[in-house]
Amino acid sequence: MREALGDGYTEALRKAYKGKVPDSADLVMYWWYNAAAAVQRGPAERFGFITTNSLKQTFNRRVMQPFLEGDTPPLTLTFAIPDHPWVDAAEGAAVRIAMTVAERTPNVAAPGQLWILKTESVAEGDEAADVTFAEQQGQILSDLSIGAALDSAKVLKSNEGMSSPGVKLHGAGFIVSQDKAKELGLGESLGLENHIRHYLNGQDFTGKSRKAMVIDLFGLNSSEVLTRFPNVYQHVVETVKPERDQNNRAIYRDNWWVFGEARSSFRPALLGLPRYIATVETAKHRVFQFLDAGVLADNKLVTIALDDAYNLGVLSSRFHVVWALAAGSRLGVGNDPVYVKSRCFDPFPFPAATPAQQAHIRELAEQLDAHRKRQQAQHPTLTLTDLYNVVEKLRAGQPLTTKDQTVNQQGLASVVFSLHQQLDAAVADAYAWPAPLPDAEILTRLVRLNHERAQEEAAGHVRYLRPAYQAKSMSNEQLTMNSGLATPAKANPLLIAHSSLLIDFPKELAQQMQAVREVVQQAGTALSVAEAAARFKRLKPEKVEPLLATLAALALLRHTTEGTYAA
Repeated sequence: MREALGDGYTEALRKAYKGKVPDSADLVMYWWYNAAAAVQRGPAERFGFITTNSLKQTFNRRVMQPFLEGDTPPLTLTFAIPDHPWVDAAEGAAVRIAMTVAERTPNVAAPGQLWILKTESVAEGDEAADVTFAEQQGQILSDLSIGAALDSAKVLKSNEGMSSPGVKLHGAGFIVSQDKAKELGLGESLGLENHIRHYLNGQDFTGKSRKAMVIDLFGLNSSEVLTRFPNVYQHVVETVKPERDQNNRAIYRDNWWVFGEARSSFRPALLGLPRYIATVETAKHRVFQFLDAGVLADNKLVTIALDDAYNLGVLSSRFHVVWALAAGSRLGVGNDPVYVKSRCFDPFPFPAATPAQQAHIRELAEQLDAHRKRQQAQHPTLTLTDLYNVVEKLRAGQPLTTKDQTVNQQGLASVVFSLHQQLDAAVADAYAWPAPLPDAEILTRLVRLNHERAQEEAAGHVRYLRPAYQAKSMSNEQLTMNSGLATPAKANPLLIAHSSLLIDFPKELAQQMQAVREVVQQAGTALSVAEAAARFKRLKPEKVEPLLATLAALALLRHTTEGTYAA
């Protein structure tokens, strides 16, 4: 909008529609809003639009929801096509569009007609595609579907703070090759290994990895970068700063050596984890896998701060994939599914699995993750996209091409398919549901379970995914009750920065890291290793020193020139 209409017009438009149309909504939604308002108040009776298929995305649906939802919605969608191929006559570009028709809700509402694209083919020499549809009838929801009211699902406290997009650089100069990293001093400059890290984007995840690295200076000011890593400072000044100087946002210009979106609020969730779960935001196949804690994820990856393979197994199951495909959105000519964490992860109700069920799912997920990584290591050209293309053909019973046969042999795709089938059955058992459920029934049950969990949480019972991290102020008894686990959960200690009150040192590494960090933060002044250790009961300095060093390396504490540590 800014490029086409100018900053002044865009800002004036957004100001005029404040509270009616979100700033992130597409331009067409301002017209959709005006048409809907005109029909609601009369005398107009109905309206129809051809829009991009991003109409279904969360930020655009917010415009439609007040008109279409509630006990007595003012408008009803009478016809919709969520996805349709389209050729832009002006530029000849292939795009995807959606169609919507709405009218005032009658006293006796007739079912809406929803046309779902089944097939599309373009004959040689033609621009337009021949298409066929499957027709559904019923109440058409704001996400252009009929069935479970996914928009009624509530964000759950149990999942709060566990997921975030990866970092957003706002400067391509941060990315360096492994050779360039060595030129900048990696392997020679002390501490630089904590600020030049392995870097993964969506293409690296699903396709062939670039083996790229990234300069991550989060937690350092520009003077510290210049003093400690002058070669890195010069590189960032030359390759990042000129681009940042042209940025409209002052915070990006003033903090040019740090990523535009460094995800500072999410970094503590990853602290102390040896690995975490990630998936590509926009991808043909919804695949989850573990990434090593040393890998920094790009903003085109969605990261999940869980290191238990039980959670990986649930997310990899058909139950979550069906939910994510329906709750998320779609993007681009390929109509690829988009994993919107606020819609796909935050409201998703995990099963209340028994310890035995958790152990079974955990074992299968570990096998799946290890198998894929082992086969890719043995066959460097094997990509997850190619592997899951074959897995989906096996699932559909389709014949394999010669290339597919090669991928099947390299990735042992039949093994991947079998592990997914076993995971689906194990997760179904954890939900206490039959395994062969239709997608629509899965969605209905998950929405119902989401509502039940939201009611539980309103009453004070929260089934935290990582209770010791998420519920820091709870007692052991509260954590045990709220986690839904059969074994007592370990509570995070209450840290009070007072020299006369010694603190019990936690047993788990993640809680140790957090306890040490909070001691330093609450001290109000820099602490030596011995001073930090003295805040805990019977703790030797040599136990604290590697924790302080790690916290400083992750830029969660600052290592001063005097050898002390400060917030």
